[in-house]
Amino acid sequence: MPVKRLKDYLDENNIKYVTLSHSRAYTAQEIAASAHISGNDLAKTVMVNIDEQMSMVVLPASHHVDFNSLRRSLGATNVALATEEEFRALFPECETGAMPPFGNLYNMPVYVSPALAKEEMITFNAGTHTELIQMAYADFEKLVQPKIIEFSTEASRATSG
Repeated sequence: MPVKRLKDYLDENNIKYVTLSHSRAYTAQEIAASAHISGNDLAKTVMVNIDEQMSMVVLPASHHVDFNSLRRSLGATNVALATEEEFRALFPECETGAMPPFGNLYNMPVYVSPALAKEEMITFNAGTHTELIQMAYADFEKLVQPKIIEFSTEASRATSG
């Protein structure tokens, strides 16, 4: 069961969380609608290559990754969206695209948008396309210790280029 590793980790650290089941959904918008959650509270995990290092960026479902902003914020040379082929094997117990934002469990850095960091609670994929975990953002931050940097734009404000 994909979510077992994450639940065990949360339980070992005495973290309070809620598990939510929903009908199978793949996009952040579908998940938010299916689970009746605001796009601001649903955290989506996007896999990126940052100077040849696989990394997680975590942002509200209502936002898009601004790759130029991400590159500038990190002082990186190369930043690109990772392909499923590049990251699938890193998460053998997870359904592709449903990885929880716990890069610390997978030995990779995690970058969080300030727009998500200001939320009291966050909800995220728990390793499947039918299960979410909801917990306090403060607990997530304590466990994962992500770097909070600017890299996201609200979907309604996103521009091309």
